Amino acid sequence: MILDFGGQTTQLIGRRIRDFEVYSEIVPGDCDIKGLIDGDVKGIILSGSPDSAWTVEAPTPDATLLDCGLPVLGICYGFHQLVLKDGGEVRALAHREYGRTPVSVLLEDPLFDGLPGEFMSWMSHGDSVLRLGGGYEKIGISRNGAVAAARSRNRQFWGVQFHPEVSHCEYGLKLLENFVCGICRAGREWSLENFAERERLKLQERVGDRNVLLLVSGGVDSTVAAALLLKSFRADRVWLMYIDTGLMRKDESEEVEGILRSLGARNILLVDARERFLERLAGVADPEEKRQVIGDVFIEVQSREAQRRLPQDYYLAQGTLYTDVIESGGGVGDKAHVIKSHHNVGAPLVQAKRRAGELLEPLASLYKDEVRKLGSILGMGDDVISRHPFPGPGLAVRILSDVTEEKLRMLREADDIYASELKNRGLYNRVWQAFCVLLPLRSVGVAGDAREYGYVLALRAVLSEDGMTADVFDFPMGDLLEIATKITNTVRGVGRVVYDVSSKPPATIEWE
Repeated sequence: MILDFGGQTTQLIGRRIRDFEVYSEIVPGDCDIKGLIDGDVKGIILSGSPDSAWTVEAPTPDATLLDCGLPVLGICYGFHQLVLKDGGEVRALAHREYGRTPVSVLLEDPLFDGLPGEFMSWMSHGDSVLRLGGGYEKIGISRNGAVAAARSRNRQFWGVQFHPEVSHCEYGLKLLENFVCGICRAGREWSLENFAERERLKLQERVGDRNVLLLVSGGVDSTVAAALLLKSFRADRVWLMYIDTGLMRKDESEEVEGILRSLGARNILLVDARERFLERLAGVADPEEKRQVIGDVFIEVQSREAQRRLPQDYYLAQGTLYTDVIESGGGVGDKAHVIKSHHNVGAPLVQAKRRAGELLEPLASLYKDEVRKLGSILGMGDDVISRHPFPGPGLAVRILSDVTEEKLRMLREADDIYASELKNRGLYNRVWQAFCVLLPLRSVGVAGDAREYGYVLALRAVLSEDGMTADVFDFPMGDLLEIATKITNTVRGVGRVVYDVSSKPPATIEWE
């Protein structure tokens, strides 16, 4: 059982545990756990949080946690809560730790079985343990001398300052496996195959004889959702609507139609709404306002087209992932912070469908890497499931200013060159996601003997497994220079190319 205090990687803890084929459940961190602990619960993990554990308003775990009799692991904020309950001290220190940080193991411990004496952790905290209470002893420190891990002397309680659940924490999965399968002795009974079968049966029971309308963006998520729906219902009961917003990649609409037909879809609704979206986006530069406008127009168009062209008794379905839910502040409980809104999560009409119980989100508990694996289980080809992620609002959130036809032209051409060059050079499948961003900057350049004033374009390429954390791709410099040159030589209006070397955190993968 995972107690969620609003951390951005709480669901990632549960997702990692699934890798061990162990079932997990997430509950609000400050809920009453007495009625939740039964013979099926083998252990408890306390998540991170955007809050500071030492403040008066900070959410705290139920007092009965101390006497639960189960193994407990506190991660970051969860560790702080355990320390404070034992009389220790946690404070915001001048030195904060973010990203890769070496940790040295001080004592042998089952939590560290199979780990070396020093490993590279992943930190993301402004608060630190200043002093452990008398009931704990230090078992790991960071290179800065800060407490990185501790254990209770009289309970099966552990705490770590770093985040073992993120993919960039070296030996993080091993540490979690030591806790879950070693210390807690949890059974290995969960799999994506079982998930697919359970979800298919749940969909059939919930929908009954009604039709289903899935909103398709053309990305991996909605395409896998389409494949799952087509495996769950007769093809004539599944309606797939693709709305061309005018914010898509080059030749996207034609590719999407071909992919959907290859899945066996019969009812495909292709809607050209380019003018409507661009009219409503005119002059809008704020990224959150863009997302809201796009979300509202998207649902307005969907509602109008569905009323005109569909049998009226239908469920609405989306390919929402948990990363969308998390970044929109939709974690368990009410402690999660909004990083950026997602039109398929927070749009008013979507929320209305959700409240009415008429919204299907069969992938909402999965992460991107799990969705790709599910697509393979459902028989989808690598050419579809290996496509790089593409944001629901499309190219609008990769233009860091107001959206115009001319800016879309530049970005679309540059993005097509970038993707094509990555594929030609054997680099496309080595990165998680690669794309271009058109900056709200123009700089002086020279073309021939003439002065030009062109836009600045940023290239982004990252390595990730699930989209929750990401490292910059160490681009071979020769390839990077040649791709940048081809873009500036080919795309009229782009005068300068830069490469984004930011990791997530502190940055997000997309710029807006």
